[in-house]
Amino acid sequence: MRIELRVCQHCLDGDDGHGGHHKSALLQDMVACAEVIQEHKDVLDLEDVHIRKVKDTEQGKPEALPVVAATIQNNQIVLNDTQLVAEGQDGNMLLYANPDDILTVLAGNVDEISKAVPGDVTVDLSPKGAEIISSAGLGADREKQP
Repeated sequence: MRIELRVCQHCLDGDDGHGGHHKSALLQDMVACAEVIQEHKDVLDLEDVHIRKVKDTEQGKPEALPVVAATIQNNQIVLNDTQLVAEGQDGNMLLYANPDDILTVLAGNVDEISKAVPGDVTVDLSPKGAEIISSAGLGADREKQP
């Protein structure tokens, strides 16, 4: 299995001009989770983990997995810079374009790693990221879940 996280470099830096402080923090959460997954990919039996920071001139361009998410805005096709693509053992591609879903999938993988490796394998998430993960029943709050 291989995964590729793509994020917009401008949004990641927080200078996207859209008042994207929350967005920037979420993207940083995603990248932090993906970096932990990349470091421990063997634990999850992953072949490859790619983290691609997309610049304005390369909208949506894939690095390793040839899938691009698009949405329609004002009757025009717009490529999504932020997306997570996972290729399964069977060759099926899963595409996540919703930031909450992306973070939930990545945090779920980090959660699996933390169960399998000794020591502390956690990611310090932004308040918004922690809220998303908590509502998904992952992370430090999972013991409190009913």
